[in-house]
Amino acid sequence: MPPHVETRRQDLLDGLQQFLRIPSISTLPEHQPDIRRAAEFVAAELGRAGLRNVGLIEGAGNPLVSGEWLEAAGKPTLLCYGHYDVQPPDPLEEWKSPPFDPTIRGDDIFARGASDDKGQTYLLMKAVESLLASRGSLPVNVRFLIEGEEEVGGRHIESYVRARGRQIGADAVVICDTEMFAPGLPTLCIGLRGILYTEVEVTGAGHDLHSGVYGGVAPNPIQAVAEILGGLKGADGKILIPGFYDKVRPPDQAELEAWSRLPFDEVQYREKEVEVAELVGEPGFSVFERAWARPTLEVHGIRGGFTGEGAKTVIPARATAKISMRLVADMDPQESFRQFADSVARLTPRGCRSKATLIHAAGPSLVSTDNRYLQTAARAMTEIFGRQTVYIRSGGSIPIVGVFDQYVGIPSVMMGFGLPDDNLHAPNEKFHLPNFFRGIEAVARYLELLGQ
Repeated sequence: MPPHVETRRQDLLDGLQQFLRIPSISTLPEHQPDIRRAAEFVAAELGRAGLRNVGLIEGAGNPLVSGEWLEAAGKPTLLCYGHYDVQPPDPLEEWKSPPFDPTIRGDDIFARGASDDKGQTYLLMKAVESLLASRGSLPVNVRFLIEGEEEVGGRHIESYVRARGRQIGADAVVICDTEMFAPGLPTLCIGLRGILYTEVEVTGAGHDLHSGVYGGVAPNPIQAVAEILGGLKGADGKILIPGFYDKVRPPDQAELEAWSRLPFDEVQYREKEVEVAELVGEPGFSVFERAWARPTLEVHGIRGGFTGEGAKTVIPARATAKISMRLVADMDPQESFRQFADSVARLTPRGCRSKATLIHAAGPSLVSTDNRYLQTAARAMTEIFGRQTVYIRSGGSIPIVGVFDQYVGIPSVMMGFGLPDDNLHAPNEKFHLPNFFRGIEAVARYLELLGQ
């Protein structure tokens, strides 16, 4: 570990805890002051690290935080991305310690945002700070662009990057917002699924109706929602939307063989990580294919009618479903949404009206393992962790990755230091502290190797 990091372990930990105490929940309007506070914290840390031109970029959304160091003449420019916003902590009763009171138990720190993504964003900043403190300069040029809307779709940063395109002025992006496949196993994520997040509203009568008086003649929007959902995906997990699979690019044989060699225990995965009696999904595909390389359609919530205690015999006037789809390489979000909306309209039962709304979208991404920036990152990870770096995909989505690919034309290097059991978006989220400190070291080594 670089001396500057080794001698400042407690300071680094104190700073991380300070960051984690800010409840910067982007999806809840009442936390807007905390969003501002988190953005200002990031800006202060970038300034303390020694970056130039640090400031907040205001716009139609939560502020972006930027900073740069561009004094390595003739060397590549790396764009460092992360996000300071977090998910809501609900359900609070399942937390063993308060979600915004970071608590260390063993080698883990527990708090909302510990792994996704404050801990990993913070280590990115501290890697640059450690190099500037120990060398007085950086081996490559860096720009930072940290956002506060990743958990709600990232519209501000998308419009910012789309408007500037290649004028962003970077050769590659480094992102610390993914996970290692297993503890101690250095991992680079080369592919992400994209996402369509939608809302489907179904309306029937002009107002709620008494089910005794009108049952049997009036359309029921909740029943209609159920029929629509059943028509979108079959019981075997196959998506039934016409044309939805047409552009899916399957993984090649070399990638499938590499996945087969990963240290994976399907029984333990099912029982300990997913905690279900049986895994589901499309027949004929492995767990990795279903989780990383196949599109999905999932229902996140249904709202409508009476759900309180006791009984109320009502036929609701409307019902709403929240539905997302994960997209894989070569699928186009706009085309996929049109296919989805057409299917919703076709499946809507008579007597009801439906409307499909796209809330946010992001394209999928896939980086070749031949890419220079990816290979250099793999070398840095191997040096620091002492094991051969493996390449995986992720079933999740980081919206900005597809934006960088589409509008800037640069690869995203996803150096993740989370672990599969970090409880992202769930109670008792954690970050493994040895990964925090080694992550700082690995990113610093990556910058050194890029500069050689």
